[in-house]
Formats: sequence, C-alpha cells, structure tokens
Amino acid sequence: MRSALLLLALVACGGDEHGGTLAKIKKRGELTWGADLQGGEPYLYEDPSNPTQIIGFEVDIANALAHRLGVKARMVQYTWSNLVPSLERGDFDVILNGLEATAERGERILMSEPYFIYAETLAVRVDSPYRTLADLRGKRVGTLNQTFAHDLLRAQPLEVVLYEGNEEPYIDLEQGRIDAVLLDNIIADRYGCIARRPRVKCLPDDIARGTYVIGIRKADPELKRAIDDALAAMKKDGELERILTKAKLWDKRQTEPAPKTVSAATKYRTFDTEMVWQFVWAALVTLKLSLLAFLLAVPVGLILAVARVYGGPIVSGAARVYIEVFRGTPVLLQLFVLYYGLAPYYSLGPVQAAVLGLGLNYGAYEAEVYRGALLAIPRGQTEAAKALGMAPSQTLRHVLLPQALRLALPPMTNDFVSLLKDSSLVSVITVIELTKRMTIAAVDMRGWLVPGLACAALYLALSFPLSELARRLERRLARDQRPQAL
Repeated sequence: MRSALLLLALVACGGDEHGGTLAKIKKRGELTWGADLQGGEPYLYEDPSNPTQIIGFEVDIANALAHRLGVKARMVQYTWSNLVPSLERGDFDVILNGLEATAERGERILMSEPYFIYAETLAVRVDSPYRTLADLRGKRVGTLNQTFAHDLLRAQPLEVVLYEGNEEPYIDLEQGRIDAVLLDNIIADRYGCIARRPRVKCLPDDIARGTYVIGIRKADPELKRAIDDALAAMKKDGELERILTKAKLWDKRQTEPAPKTVSAATKYRTFDTEMVWQFVWAALVTLKLSLLAFLLAVPVGLILAVARVYGGPIVSGAARVYIEVFRGTPVLLQLFVLYYGLAPYYSLGPVQAAVLGLGLNYGAYEAEVYRGALLAIPRGQTEAAKALGMAPSQTLRHVLLPQALRLALPPMTNDFVSLLKDSSLVSVITVIELTKRMTIAAVDMRGWLVPGLACAALYLALSFPLSELARRLERRLARDQRPQAL
C-alpha cells in the first residue's frame, strides 16, 4: 500500500513538473520569453530615446500574448543559437525571436501557429550577373547560422559563409568578400538593401517562404494551446495586424495562406568519417592561424620590450601606449575593427585580419614577458660586455637577448597555448576554425557532447606536443639541469 502511494505521489509530482508550466506562469504572474538583443531592429532593440526600454514588434507581440494570458511578459537574454537548447533546459517559458518553423525544429520542440510570414531574399551586388541560387554554383554566399536560409544553401553546390550578426554579411557583400547573401526579407530590407548600401540590391523574387512561430517545450501542450488561442484572437480582432503595421511589416504575404512547415531535406548527421576529417581540417586551420599570429607577436613583442627598457622617453612612452591599448581592449573588439571597421579604407581577408589581430594583440603580452626577462638579467652581464669593448647593440644582440629568451621560454609557451584557444574568436569574421566547426557539428547532430569531446581532444593534441617540446628545450638550456622542475 505504501509503495502504491509513493508511486502515485511521484506521478503527481512528475505531472506537475512537466505539464504545469501554464499554471506556474499564471501563479507567478509572468511569462518569460527567450530572445537575443543582437537580432536588432525591428525584432527587439533598445529604445534610442530611452535605452533602458526594449522595443520592437516581437516585444509588442509578447506583451499582447501575456496580457491575454492575464500575466506580464519578461524578456530573457540568450544567444540566438542557444535558444532551443536553453528552452529545453527550462531557462524560460517560450522562444519568441524570429524562430522559423521547420520540420527539424518540430522534432525537438512544439511550435505555435505562425505570427509572421517571411520570404527568403537573395541580395547581390548591383553589377552582379547572378539572379538565382543556381547561378551561384561554386560561389561564396553568406547567411546566419541555424536558419532556414542556411539549410537551403547547404543543399546547393556553393560555399556557405556563416555570420553571427545581421549587418556583417552585407558589409562583406559590398566589399566583394562574398558573392551573395540569403536572409529573411525583414533583415534584407532593414540591413541590406538600404540607401547607405548603393552597391547592394535585393532580387524581387522570393527564394522560399516560411513562418515565424513561438517555440514551446514538448512537455507543455497546454501552454501551446493557450498561446495558439491568444494568437487566433489577436488575428481576429486585428491586434496582430496593428503590431505588424506599426513596425512596417504588414504586406500582402500576411493575407495569404501560411506555407506549410518547411524542411530543406537536411538530415541528422552522425560523427562519421567525413565529420572527423572536417574537424581535423578545422584543427589545421586553428594551428595555422596560431603559428602565423605568434610568429608576428614574437618580433613585435621584442621590439616593444627593447623600446621600453632601452628607448628614450618618447620611444618608451609610445611602446607603453601600444601595450596598454592592445592589452587593455578585448581581442574580439580588435578583430571587428580590423575586419569591418577598416573595410571602407582597406579590405582585409578574414585570415589576414585574424593573423594580424591575434598577432598584434599577443605582441603586447609578449612585450611584457620579454621586458621582465631583460630586467631579470644581472647588470654584471652588461658591464662585462662593456669591458670587452662591445657596443650597446652588440651587447643587446649577443648577450642580453639570448639570455632573455631563455628566461622567457616558459611564459612564451603558456602564451602560445592561450593564443591557440583564443583563435576561436576569429569565427566572428567568418573563419571556420576548430570551435566554430564544433558548434556547426553540434547543430547538425542535435547534441553537444560528442562534438565537444572531439574539439577538446584536438585542442589537447595541438597544445600538448608544443608544451613537451618547450619543456625539452628548457631542460637543454637550463644551467642547473633540474629535470624535476622542468
């Protein structure tokens, strides 16, 4: 009898945990919806006149839905690419952020009735001969990751270039770094085909159509019904039309039947041989970027260190300014400035910008390592060189720098391993290195564990041999030959 009562209690608790989200929402008086502010206007963005307030057509929809449920709405900030797994984790109640209805998403979460019908718009340069996706065979086409446009492009014989923001692909299109951009018409109209981009044009034909929906956990069918009822009421009394009209989004598409839930015929991938080779190739890209950047950082660091220790007030001050600027600002910001900020004046390729950005940044760190090593050399070494009649430049070259590099070898090794990991940041300028390949694989496989372990294993495979080589070199150069410390 006691076992039966315990079983009933567990069932009751489980039902409340998995099936009572709507009741919990009403009890706490709040509907939490996950979104990403980086999506920008017109989805959701900070009010220019009052940055403490978030506005946008999806903010209005969320507030209207919450009002009809008898509660208030609260936006929860999450990276767009992580919205679905975060919803599954229970971090918020629903997703409301340009979530496209696809068959693949329908396998993971519940999707509401659509609240907006969008079209995939192809943008090209004004002097471009391309008119369809078929014309772009073998070309570079930009889009956002984890979108229906990405699925469409993967089915074509072309190179897909992935971005994290709405504006960046159109900047690259202007600069000739890519040949076309495929994105939702909302994004194309707001960020691509605008007055300040006279070299970009949007083709008039819809490549495909889809719908925006609200994402709900599989365990919350009663919440889906309530949201569908609220959306139906908003459509019936015209509130949804008023919201879209206010955002200048109401068009003929909204009066036509919604397209069926679409699928681009993509399949769940497994960690097969092809994916292994993709990971290996991405690891080689990471290693190449890191080596080239460090080969730039070492001479830059040496020059800065010598300037700080032996230069006059002006030279030493200029070196210090460089070090503080590059060490005191995020490398991610420096990459954005090099790749996008300088684009109107000089267009760097993604690999060039990555090597230059990482190399100049780590040059500042290396400068302080070498400066400390130079200052650690006893003054007697310099005095002995003078006694032998060596010029200051000869003393620096033949006496001080060799000893300083020996002292700096351990921190240099540490810096290179850090650089190897920081190279993951270059994915923001479209370079597909090891970490970016891992995130793409995680989406394709609908799981993070296996790609994450593979990524970690490859990083270790890259860093450990270098650490061992540096340790052996330290042992050979060490005067006291203390292997237990090396």
